[in-house]
Amino acid sequence: MFRKMRRFGQQVTKEECEKVLNSAPRGVLAVLGDDGYPYTVPIDFVYDGDRGALYFHGAKEGHKLDAIRANDKVSFCAMDEGYRKPGDWALNITSVVVFGRLRPIDDREATLEAARRLARKYFPDETAVEKEVEKAKNRVMCLELSVEHMTGKLVNES
Repeated sequence: MFRKMRRFGQQVTKEECEKVLNSAPRGVLAVLGDDGYPYTVPIDFVYDGDRGALYFHGAKEGHKLDAIRANDKVSFCAMDEGYRKPGDWALNITSVVVFGRLRPIDDREATLEAARRLARKYFPDETAVEKEVEKAKNRVMCLELSVEHMTGKLVNES
């Protein structure tokens, strides 16, 4: 169903993919938008390897939600900051591409738990997490991307 990576020599392990997903501050979500045009949006996220899912938050209406209601198949890409070998100009980047289905989380408690997971990634301590969740709890919409396929590769940009 999903293509094999063409440049398999650059492919990284699932563990390396998960390392990128656990450390990258944001990624780009791609959906099938209006009139069949791709719609991509940079977005904060958190990865839960135990559940095989990524979580996002956002508004309760808009282009992204309209798109996933019409077609829940999406892709998501994140990458690390990369590194340069001593004396080399080229950046070495590990990127991860995830394919899966994205759905709004309808259950209120599950939404708040997803919001907490996200907040724990970006806020310094549990007090700040709870303060932020409390502030946003009536207006937050969380989304769950169930991972169906994930690949990663190390690319040298030279």
